[in-house]
Amino acid sequence: MGIFERYLSVWVGLCILAGVLLGNLAPGFFQFVAGLEYANVNLAVAVFIWVMIFPMMVQIDFASLKHVGDKPKGLALTLVINWLIKPFTMAFLGWLFFRVIFADWVDPQSATEYIAGMILLGVAPCTAMVFVWSQLTKGDPNYTLVQVAVNDMIMVFAFAPIAALLLGLTNITVPWETLLLSVVLYVLLPLMAGAWVRSLVTKRGGEGAINELIGQLKPWSVLGLLATVVLLFGFQAAAEISFDYDASLEQEIDQKYSFRVGYAW
Repeated sequence: MGIFERYLSVWVGLCILAGVLLGNLAPGFFQFVAGLEYANVNLAVAVFIWVMIFPMMVQIDFASLKHVGDKPKGLALTLVINWLIKPFTMAFLGWLFFRVIFADWVDPQSATEYIAGMILLGVAPCTAMVFVWSQLTKGDPNYTLVQVAVNDMIMVFAFAPIAALLLGLTNITVPWETLLLSVVLYVLLPLMAGAWVRSLVTKRGGEGAINELIGQLKPWSVLGLLATVVLLFGFQAAAEISFDYDASLEQEIDQKYSFRVGYAW
């Protein structure tokens, strides 16, 4: 692994600090960038997310879907945790912490926003970094491709309905335009673009050309991630200093619960 991937947590931490610092030093710039949005989807963030996830999309070989039944237990475990457990436990933890435990500390409007954020976080399983974790644990790369491909295909159809259901159950107005735009912009279009580029490059140069292209794109994926972190924390710089609560505790509880379910299975 390269130096960026090996010390990714260090770079992310530095980018968080850089985002908060820059957001306070140049609030006007970040307010301007934050205003570049459509249907509550920030265009600058969208560009960086594309830079981050496109290399992963090119790496997906959808022909590997024919091997989906080779190891059904692992795939079933991933799908059940990602789509039948995690979204609902995150929604419950959001309600528990912000409507019950921290109800006296967080104003109702902020509590609603936090709950919505946790719901969206729970409904969007991370796929961009799956290849990194697989490589770190010396996992089976082909089976990783199968897992990612199947989850991405499900995400295209399941993200918006599940998010809308959980947002509605917690009495949060469902931003249908934002949900649908996010699915198209962050999942469907990158998936189609990655498949098209992979097919084009494979026809011209074979698997060797694909591997070379992926090697060239990987550093951009990490840079896209780090730039996104800087922007997001720059947007919220004042809030990060005035109110330092985040959802890490709920995430840790949810992750440990999900892992225990997986190991028990």
